[in-house]
Amino acid sequence: MNYGKTIRACFVGYIVQAIVNNFLPLLFLTLQRQYGIPLGQITALITVNFAVQLTVDLLSAFWLDRIGYRRGIAAAHVFSAAGLLLLPVLPELLPPFPGILAAVVLYAVGGGLLEVLVSPIMERCPTENKETAMSLLHSFYCWGQVGVVLGSTLFFRFAGIGSWKLLAVLWAVIPVCNGFFFRSVPIAPPVAPDEAQIRPRALLKNKLFLLFLLMMVCAGAAELSVSQWASFLAEQALHISKTAGDLAGPMMFGVLMGSARMFYGKYGAKIPLERFMTGSAVLCIISYLMIALSPVPAVSLAGCALCGLSVGIMWPGTFSMASASLRRGGTLMFSLLALGGDVGCGGGPTLAGAAAGTGSIRTGILAAAVFPAGLILCMFLLKRERSRL
Repeated sequence: MNYGKTIRACFVGYIVQAIVNNFLPLLFLTLQRQYGIPLGQITALITVNFAVQLTVDLLSAFWLDRIGYRRGIAAAHVFSAAGLLLLPVLPELLPPFPGILAAVVLYAVGGGLLEVLVSPIMERCPTENKETAMSLLHSFYCWGQVGVVLGSTLFFRFAGIGSWKLLAVLWAVIPVCNGFFFRSVPIAPPVAPDEAQIRPRALLKNKLFLLFLLMMVCAGAAELSVSQWASFLAEQALHISKTAGDLAGPMMFGVLMGSARMFYGKYGAKIPLERFMTGSAVLCIISYLMIALSPVPAVSLAGCALCGLSVGIMWPGTFSMASASLRRGGTLMFSLLALGGDVGCGGGPTLAGAAAGTGSIRTGILAAAVFPAGLILCMFLLKRERSRL
């Protein structure tokens, strides 16, 4: 069978997830002004998005194998498209905040399913080096993020920020098309049959798995604490124009995050993954300090970009390490790891928003530096645990 089409569909699947996670944050200040939505409710949009995704992650661990990956990935694209299409509609039919929240819930269901399904579908495809292939796959989330920021910025530049509702509809075209594409691509059977997969209780008692789960929490939080607030940071705290701020903040974050993943995808066979991840976590802490403490806006924006470079390997690297260490983990392991990542994706930006309070988001970013520090601790504990086996 030709699995090249399957791999390309997986790449676009992560682009869809990038649209789901990164389009609305570009509108935070616009929504605040247009609808009078306070910062606390803006923070709630992030929290609910990832809370729904992690709920889907948890539930899918128990029913996804029953309905099959093909139906699941189709549903992921349907929900993603529905949420984007209804995002400009529901605030006009309902009170603005509940309307936006309802649309977020819909596309969050799609995002959660994509997170659970795309990696194992890719993992099943016959490729020579699973670690580098997984890193390359996850780089497409970054290129999707770059595309969302650059495409949206150009659209707003020529059509005006007031046309954001039209743009939401245009972004929905991508999940609609890829959903149809996924209907016909081959999806390989699992490497190990269902009965050979590790049981839930045994997996949850496995110390290595618990460390990988905690690493996913830290990886998701370290990445999203900056990327979700980068546009808001540039406008509110650094007083930079929206166009310049989005290009220098969230877009450069995505460019360097994707570059890190593509670099490891190409040269990863020669670089120990554990060492690469530990060094990345140290670099991440440095970038957080640049964002939070520098009085020079250019340095803070450089910190945003550097953060993208540093977090690039964290998510796919943890997936690859877990897959290599727990080969019988199956769908359950991928679902629970995705759940851990979404806990971090929701918890990191929420902590940053809460720590900022009514002041500057920089304070919140500084508080979120605990997550890359936690990843360093996990890597140390992982090395010690492996030495005992």
